[in-house]
Amino acid sequence: MKALKETHFNFPNQSNFYKGKVRDVYTIADQLMVMVVSDRISAFDVVLPEAIPFKGQVLNQIAAKFLSATEDIVPNWVLAVPDPMVTIGRICEPFKVEMVIRGYLAGHAWREYSAGRRSVCGVALPEGLKENDKLPHPIITPTTKASVGHDEDISKEDILAKGIVSVADYEKLEEYTYALYQRGTEIASKSGLILVDTKYEFGKADGVIYLIDEIHTPDSSRYFYAEGYEARQNNNEPQKQLSKEFVRKWLIENGFQGKDGQVVPKMTPEIVDSISERYIELYEHIVGEKFIKADADEISSRIESNVLKALETL
Repeated sequence: MKALKETHFNFPNQSNFYKGKVRDVYTIADQLMVMVVSDRISAFDVVLPEAIPFKGQVLNQIAAKFLSATEDIVPNWVLAVPDPMVTIGRICEPFKVEMVIRGYLAGHAWREYSAGRRSVCGVALPEGLKENDKLPHPIITPTTKASVGHDEDISKEDILAKGIVSVADYEKLEEYTYALYQRGTEIASKSGLILVDTKYEFGKADGVIYLIDEIHTPDSSRYFYAEGYEARQNNNEPQKQLSKEFVRKWLIENGFQGKDGQVVPKMTPEIVDSISERYIELYEHIVGEKFIKADADEISSRIESNVLKALETL
């Protein structure tokens, strides 16, 4: 299977280019942003050596669906989705925090809790919880948005004390985050899934706060299957989940957590294919439709053609 690992476009009036861990972002005339979601995959803030076929399409199409489904809560950056792997939108000045919200004790929060800490990002957690338990109520555990290296936990108090976000803006970010998580939870429930935790990023343009980047994808979210959740918790069994956590667990089991001196384990074709299948599985569950694979013979040419047509009309 073919995958898009990197791009080298030169669009008309292109004024900037930024290569993220997964996304390649082209700025047009300092006014529009063309976001190409590649098939690269990252874990522990490290881009893994092999790209995952159809991963970019899965992420872009899930994000497009959920951004459209939450426009009544908060405006978002999207202006057009001209290709299965591309979104074009307005340029916003990003807030330098990611709003992580958790309804269950899983992933990073569980790792902190199991190490004996009873507070995550300044939010107190009760005693007696076990992995994947539902929290008494959803909690927001922000992280700093690092341009290089690891994102780091930060408390609301530190964000406000350091002036990273104003009090008025942070209150809106919290309000939007809770409302978006509630909507995402409701949509997931209809598909037999539990939205365990997720993150949102916001930006500002002309004084307006916009929801930016992707939402509710397997790169930004963790899902459990609702059916059997209670039984698995009662029996102390692992939850059946759809998220990128299975990639992290595979890496951990093979001695890699992104620390100095560690080497990424070999990604065999079987591993790559299995990761691709898991991403497609999530798409079909959360979207409730069969995943239609885009033509992967000439991915770059297809994207370039579709973007050029869209830019003529924007």
